[in-house]
Amino acid sequence: MLHRNCRAAAAVLVATALADAIAPAGAEAISPRALHIVGDSLPAPLAAGGDPARGRALLIARENANCVLCHAVPDPQIPFAGDVGPSRAGVGARLSPAQIRLRVVDNTRVNPNTIMPSYYRIDGLDRVAPTYRGKPVLSAQEIEDIVAYLSTLR
Repeated sequence: MLHRNCRAAAAVLVATALADAIAPAGAEAISPRALHIVGDSLPAPLAAGGDPARGRALLIARENANCVLCHAVPDPQIPFAGDVGPSRAGVGARLSPAQIRLRVVDNTRVNPNTIMPSYYRIDGLDRVAPTYRGKPVLSAQEIEDIVAYLSTLR
C-alpha cells in the first residue's frame, strides 16, 4: 500500500507541474465559464475535425499531455504506462466524445477531487509560472485530436 501511495503522490506532483508549467506559446483558450457544459459532457467541439493519429501521438508524448504518465493505454507499442488513473481501454465504449472532451478540458467539473490536470482551463489555477499564465496546456485542436483517438478505444 505504501508503494502505491508513493506512486500516487509522485503522479500528483508531476501532474501539477504539467498543469501549472507547460503550455504551448500562443495557444488559444476560453474561460471555463464560457464552456457550454451539459451534465457531464461538453457537446460542442472546440475545433473542427479531430485526428486520431495526432491524438495518439499527443497521448503518448512525454511533454504537454503525457497521459501515459498516469493512464494505461491498450497499445502494445506503449509498454510502460502509469496505473494511478484508470486505464483508457474501452473508454470510447464507456463515454461519448462529449464526455471525453469535458474530462480532458477540465476533469474537475466531473470529479472535484481529481489529480488530473485541467488541460484547457486557464483561470482559478494555483502555482502557474508567470510565462504560462493565461495559456492552456493543450490547444483546442489538440484537445479534439485526443478526443478523436480516445473515442476509437472500444
